[in-house]
Amino acid sequence: MVREDETFPCDLIFLSSSRDDGTCYVTTTSLDGESSHKTYYAVPDTMAFKTEQEVDSLHATIECEQPQPDLYKFVGRINIYKDKEEPVSRTLGAENLLLRGATLKNTQHIFAVAVYTGMETKMALNYQSKSQKRSAVEKSMNAFLIVYLCILISKAVINTVLKYAWQWSPDRDEPWYNHRTEIERQRHVVIRAFTDFLAFMVLFNYIIPVSMYVTVEMQKFLGSYFITWDEEMFDEELGQGAQVNTSDLNEELGQVEYVFTDKTGTLTENNMEFIECCVDGNVYIPHAICNGQILSAASSIDMIDSSPGGYRREYEDLFFRALCLCHTVQVKEEETVDGIKRGIHQGRPTSFYISSSPDEVALVEGMKRLGYTYLRLKDNYMEILNKDDEIERFELLHVLNFDSVRRRMSVIVKSVSGEYLLFCKGADSSIFPRIVSGKVEQVKAHVEQNAVEGLRTLCVAYRRLSESEYQEACHYLTEAKLSLQDREQRLAQAYDVIERDFVLLGATAVEDRLQEKAADTIESLHKAGIKVWVLTGDKMETAAATCYASKLFRRSTQILELTKKRTKEQSLHDVLFELNRTVLRQRSISGLSVDCLDFGLIIDGATLSAVLKPTQEVSGHGNYREIFLEICRNCSAVLCCRMAPLQKAQIVKLIKSSKEHPITLAIGDGANDVSMILEAHVGIGEFNCLLK
Repeated sequence: MVREDETFPCDLIFLSSSRDDGTCYVTTTSLDGESSHKTYYAVPDTMAFKTEQEVDSLHATIECEQPQPDLYKFVGRINIYKDKEEPVSRTLGAENLLLRGATLKNTQHIFAVAVYTGMETKMALNYQSKSQKRSAVEKSMNAFLIVYLCILISKAVINTVLKYAWQWSPDRDEPWYNHRTEIERQRHVVIRAFTDFLAFMVLFNYIIPVSMYVTVEMQKFLGSYFITWDEEMFDEELGQGAQVNTSDLNEELGQVEYVFTDKTGTLTENNMEFIECCVDGNVYIPHAICNGQILSAASSIDMIDSSPGGYRREYEDLFFRALCLCHTVQVKEEETVDGIKRGIHQGRPTSFYISSSPDEVALVEGMKRLGYTYLRLKDNYMEILNKDDEIERFELLHVLNFDSVRRRMSVIVKSVSGEYLLFCKGADSSIFPRIVSGKVEQVKAHVEQNAVEGLRTLCVAYRRLSESEYQEACHYLTEAKLSLQDREQRLAQAYDVIERDFVLLGATAVEDRLQEKAADTIESLHKAGIKVWVLTGDKMETAAATCYASKLFRRSTQILELTKKRTKEQSLHDVLFELNRTVLRQRSISGLSVDCLDFGLIIDGATLSAVLKPTQEVSGHGNYREIFLEICRNCSAVLCCRMAPLQKAQIVKLIKSSKEHPITLAIGDGANDVSMILEAHVGIGEFNCLLK
C-alpha cells in the first residue's frame, strides 16, 4: 500500500485505489522531468478491492516482459483465478504500471503489486554510471608529459651507453678526479649501468616542466573563483551564484560546439498562462485596459464589441462551457499543490486545480477569469458556476482522451434539460477538416497570428447529438473498450466516427513562459556557430511550440520529422535515406546559391532506439547511426522528444564519439537530466538536483 505524497519503491502493477473510479494521479518529475499530474488506471477486475483483507484474498498471476529502460512501454497480462472457474485474463499496459521514483498525488492510498525491483526497475535501468571528467587541455598536457618522459629516458639511456663506450679503453677507465672504491669495482656491470642510468635521470629531470603544471593548476583554480564571483550569474530569488564543482573544465567552455538542454524548467518556467481567446471571430482578453483603467473580463467584456447580441451570446456561453467541461482537471481542496497556490472562487473553500497537462489548468483558470468557474466532478456530474453566480450541472457520459495521433480530446455531456452535447478541443490541423459551419477564416487567421507570436493555440468546437446518435456513439465506444485485441486501433476508429460535423466555436491562446532571455541566448549561440539540441521527455507538439517560441526553430526552418508516426507509414530505412538525400541535395545547391535552407530535425525516443540499435552495414553507407549523424550535421537545431533519461545520455555519447570529437555541454534542472549532465564534457545543473 502506498499513501499520498509517498514515492513508489519499485515498479508496481496498480490494483485498486481509494478513488471510486479506480484511478490515481502521479507526478513523474524524477523520471521525465514533467511536474504535471498523470492519470493511471487500476486493473478493472481488482479496482473494487478497498481493504487489505480483500486484496489479500486475490489469487492471480502476472506475466510481463523482461525489464527494459523504455519509460512509456510495458506489455503484460494478469490472470485472475476465481474459485474453480477458468482464469480471467486481462491485458496490462503502461497506464497500469506505476514506476519507481514517481510520487502519488491527490489520492489517499493505492494497493499495488511489485513486478520489477532493484536494478530491474525502469528508473535503475536509466541510471548513468559516473565517469571521471578531464578537460581537453589536461589530456593534451598528459600527452606532452609522455613525450617529455620519453625524451628524458632516451637521453639517460644514450648518456649511459656513451659513458661505457668512453670507459671501454683501459686508460679512460678511472679518471684521476673520480677514483672508484673497492666496493664499486666488485659490483656487477649491470647494476653499475642501472645506477648510472638513474644518475642521468636525476641530472636531466629539469626536462619535465613541473612549474608549468603548478602554474596551469593555479590559473584554473583562480579562474573558477571568477565564475563564482560573476555578478551576472547571481540569482537574486535564490540568493545564490554559480558554483564551480571542478576547476578542470573551465577551459572547455570556450571550445563547446554542441549544447544539449532540457526543456521543462530549463528553457521554460513550466508555468502556462491564458492570454486570450477568439469566439466566433471576436477576441476576448481576461484583463483589458480601457481609458487607463484595468477592467476585469469577468463580465465578458469584448475588446471588439462590448454589447454582444443573442446569437453571439449563445456562442460565447457554449465556448466558455466547452472549456469548463472538456478537460481532465481535478479539484483539490488544500492550501498548496506542489507549492503552488491557486484559488478558485471567493466565499468558498479554497480549492486548487491539478491536471496531467498544465495547458488544461491554464485554460480552466482563464475561464474563471472570464466568469465561468469549474467547481468539481462529483458522482459523474460536472458543476460550473456561471457569470450570474448560478451553478450549472452536466452529466459526464464519456471522455474521448487526447492522443498524439488525433491531436484532440472530446467529452460527451448531458445537460439538465436532457440535451446531449459533444465538446471537442484540439490542434487546428485536426479540428478544421471536421468543421461544417462557423467562422473558419476569421478563427484561422487569429490562430496563425498567435502561432507567429509563439503562443500555443487550441481550437474549440461542438456538436449537438440526438438520442439515436448518442446511443450509436455509446455502442461504438463500449465495443471498442471491451475488446482485448487491437484496443487502441478500435478506439481510434470509434473516435473518428464520433468526432465529425462540428460547429466551430473559437480558439484559445496560452503562453508557456520562457525563462528570462532564453530566446536571446539561443540566438546568440546560433550566431557563434554552436549547435543547440533540446532533449525532453515531453510530447512532440508541446516541445515544438517551445522551440519556435525560443527561436530554436524559425518560421523559415524546414522541419524534418523522424518520428514513430512517420516510420509507421514508411520503413525506418526509407525515411532515413529520404531525409539524407534532402539535406545533401540542399547542401550541393547552397554551394551555388546564396539562399540556403535552414533545417531542423525532430526525433522521438522510440525511433531513436531503432536508430541506435546495432545493425548490419546499410548499402555501403555504414549503419543507421552514421546516416543519422550525417542528417544531424546538416541541421542547425535538433529536437528530441519523449526521451528517457538514459536516451538523453546516449545522444550525448553518440555526438561525443563521432569522428569530429566535439566538446559538448549539457544543461538540466531535474533528476532525469543527471545522466546527460554526467555524460557531457561540461555539465551545468541545479545544485540540489545534482546532490540527488
